[in-house]
Amino acid sequence: MSTENRVTIDLADNGVAQVRFNRPDKMNALDPAQFEAIIEAGEKLRTMKGLRVVVLAGEGKAFCAGLDISSFTADGERKPLAERTHGNANRAQEAAMTWRKCPVPVIAAVHGVCFGGGLQIASGADIRVVNPATRMAIMELKWGLVPDMGGYNLWRGLIRDDVLRELVYTNREFTGAEAKEYGLATHVTEDPLGKANDIANEIANRNPEAIRGAKRLSEAMFEKSGDEILMAESVEQDAVMRKPNQIEAVMAGMQKRAPNFTDV
Repeated sequence: MSTENRVTIDLADNGVAQVRFNRPDKMNALDPAQFEAIIEAGEKLRTMKGLRVVVLAGEGKAFCAGLDISSFTADGERKPLAERTHGNANRAQEAAMTWRKCPVPVIAAVHGVCFGGGLQIASGADIRVVNPATRMAIMELKWGLVPDMGGYNLWRGLIRDDVLRELVYTNREFTGAEAKEYGLATHVTEDPLGKANDIANEIANRNPEAIRGAKRLSEAMFEKSGDEILMAESVEQDAVMRKPNQIEAVMAGMQKRAPNFTDV
């Protein structure tokens, strides 16, 4: 099972990594090799020097068409899904959760088709920029399955409960424009990749240590108690306050110039 070039990573000088699903002939559908390539890419990003932001997109006509049904019965002997093979997740869940485990913000640029597992992967991003005509659906029940790639964990706080239930139960297809109304898209634009890169370049111009701390706090907000969140805020602020990068942020702002940060 070769994962070579299934997912590509290109890190620019400003710390923005362009990550691409690279199976365009299959609309970036998820077969065993694609799952492995996504997980490998996520693990590589966690330790990548100079990384500040990730822009995630699909090559070709789609972001990700979901499960490659042709490989559904060709996965060989698989482990029980309840077995945690990747920390708190199994393999399929890790393909979506790895973007939340990434230490920097991840921005998904979504176009074409985003079905099933593809939508759960996009939901793992911090920000989703979607073309208004993108075809989207929570597809699993069509195949007699339930959503099980981390979606229920990732959709908390994004979408109203009754709307989610309807989309899950019926597999109703919806557009990128509707996704914004439901809470599954952050921005809707004809050029999602361009908008995603604009946001990424803005984030890359912020203190990289504070960016990472803010992402940790965003995750803590859903996972910890109120008291624990208050403490986490204080710990993260102590870690950056009066440090060289924080001072540089202040000086650059006062002097109206581009900051020169030291990367993590």
